Amino acid sequence: MSILFELRYPTKWYTKVFTAVVAIAFFVGLATLAIAGFLVYRIVKPQRTSSEINMATFPGRPDSVQFTVAGLGAREGLFFPGLRGAPTIILCHGYESSKNELLTLVSALQDHQYNVFVFDFAAHGANPGMTTFGYKEAEELRAAIDTLASRNDVDPTSFGLWGYNLGAYAALREAETDKRVRALVLDSVYDEPKQMVKVEVGNTGLGAFPFMVRSAELSFDWLNYQHKQDPPLSKRLNALSGVPKLFIEAGDEPELAELTRQLYVKSPEPKEQAMIPHGNFAGLGEEDKRTYENRVVSFFLLRLPATGGPVR
Repeated sequence: MSILFELRYPTKWYTKVFTAVVAIAFFVGLATLAIAGFLVYRIVKPQRTSSEINMATFPGRPDSVQFTVAGLGAREGLFFPGLRGAPTIILCHGYESSKNELLTLVSALQDHQYNVFVFDFAAHGANPGMTTFGYKEAEELRAAIDTLASRNDVDPTSFGLWGYNLGAYAALREAETDKRVRALVLDSVYDEPKQMVKVEVGNTGLGAFPFMVRSAELSFDWLNYQHKQDPPLSKRLNALSGVPKLFIEAGDEPELAELTRQLYVKSPEPKEQAMIPHGNFAGLGEEDKRTYENRVVSFFLLRLPATGGPVR
C-alpha cells in the first residue's frame, strides 16, 4: 500500500523522477501514435490527378471499357486493340500514378499486335477511396480480367500483367490464383502491403523516429483488419511454377529493390531478373523510357507471343 501511495503522491526524489519518466514516455507514445495515424491517412489517400483523353484523336483507337468491382463501385479503363484473338496485356500503375502515365508503354506493346488495357486503381486517377497497397487492388484487377475475358476479340485464357510497386503487388497476388495469367513483369514488387507503408513513411523523413514505422504499420493493419490473416505473397509463389516472370529492381529504390530480389530468389522457374538504374517508369527520361519499353516488350514477345487465334 505504501508503494502505491508513494507512486501516486511521490515525496522521494527517485519516485518523482520515475513518475516523470513514465509520464513523458506515455505522452511521447501517444504523440507517436497520433502522428503515425495522420501519416497513414495521408499515405492511403494520395492526391489524385486525372486528365481527359480525347479517344477520337488518340493513336491506337482505344475503346472505353466499364466494369464493376464488388464493394468498390464502377471502374473505367481503356482497351487498345491488337491482333484479333491475341493475348491481352494489362498494365497496373504504381502508387501516386495513373493509367495516363503509361500510354507510351501501351503504344510500344500495341505496336507489336498485343491487346492492351489500362485502368486506375482506387484513390488514383478519378477514382475515390483509399489505397490498400494491393489487397483490394487485386480484386479490381480480377474484375478487369473477368470483363475483358468476356469479349469476343481477345484470347480469354491468355493475359500478361505488368505492374510497378502497388500495381506489381496486385498483379502477383492475382496471378497466384488465376490460371489465365500467363506472363508477369514485376517492377519493384513487395511481399506484404505494410512494407510499402514503411517505404512511404521513410520518404516523409519521419521513419527514423522511434516506433514511428511500427506505429504506422499497426495503423495500416487496423484499417485493413479483414486482411489480417492474408499470407505474404512469398507463401504462394509455387502456384506460379511454369509462368514466366521478369523481376525488375531499381538502383535508386534500394529498399524495394531488396524486397524484389528476395521474391525473385524464392520464385519458381521460369524467372528472369533485370536491374535498372532508375525506378518509376512514368518519371524516366526519354532514352531510359525507350530502353525500358524495349526490355518489357522483348520479354512478352518471347514468353507470350502475340499470335491470333479463334474467337467466339
